Amino acid sequence: MAEQSDGVDFALAAYREEGDWQVAQLAHDVLGDIETLAHALRRFPGDGGAVGMVAVDEDFFVIVRVAGADVRVLLSDFTAADEWEIASSAIDFLNLPMPEDDDEQAPAGDLDLLGDMGLHAMDLAVLLDDEELYPDEMLSDIARRLGFGSQFDEAVGLASA
Repeated sequence: MAEQSDGVDFALAAYREEGDWQVAQLAHDVLGDIETLAHALRRFPGDGGAVGMVAVDEDFFVIVRVAGADVRVLLSDFTAADEWEIASSAIDFLNLPMPEDDDEQAPAGDLDLLGDMGLHAMDLAVLLDDEELYPDEMLSDIARRLGFGSQFDEAVGLASA
């Protein structure tokens, strides 16, 4: 398995404070596993919790949403668990079996974790099905739909579309 933070393209926390979205970088030392990442996200003062977005090796992403004791997780490609510690941790957190060699790429976890913010499971599933998009592009689209697209793009260095 790879080192815990090797290959991380970026890791951000997004949260609402007094109705306005805030975006902050997450330190790489909190990306070893889902529990550590969730603990780090609890430190943000957001109204309704915080959303963590981690993109790895231009290959997959993890979204972790924390609100109090509630932790919800979405892994964009569960087959990444064979190679990446954070993906393996997501599979463990979700109590899912590790992928087999012949498994196809597929998301794992809570597709509706952002539903109450306006991005419902069906829309997220359609986005995840787009094999032409890289994880940073998918996360940028998610951020835009939630209302913090420009802050997200600026934080990760994406050119504004």
